Amino acid sequence: MNRDPMGMKKDAFTCGLDAALFVLGGKWKPLILFHLAHGTRRYGELRRAVGSVSDKVLIQQLKELRADRIIDRVDFGEIPPKVEYSLTAFGKTLGKALAPLCEWGTKYSSDVEAIMARRKVREHRRAA
Repeated sequence: MNRDPMGMKKDAFTCGLDAALFVLGGKWKPLILFHLAHGTRRYGELRRAVGSVSDKVLIQQLKELRADRIIDRVDFGEIPPKVEYSLTAFGKTLGKALAPLCEWGTKYSSDVEAIMARRKVREHRRAA
């Protein structure tokens, strides 16, 4: 429990979603988890699977997920370097929690594309 300025106890999170978003914070972490939920990946495989993320940002996100014990990293100590990433048991529970969100995104992708188009129009109007 945390304490507010008045010394009263308060919860660290407003709800379970708040806690989950704390761990998943960032654009790339959910995608990293999605791809690792399908199995162990080497760095290069993960980089290609995630998409347009920079190496710097991907490495930072992987380090954070590892520090939070969501993923494991195995360095085989070989040259050229061979490093593999996988979900921990705790990470697998989070991956399972993301599955319904993935299904929702697939089911409503055309609706989301329409939302994206409307946002672009609004941004263009504001910029003009």
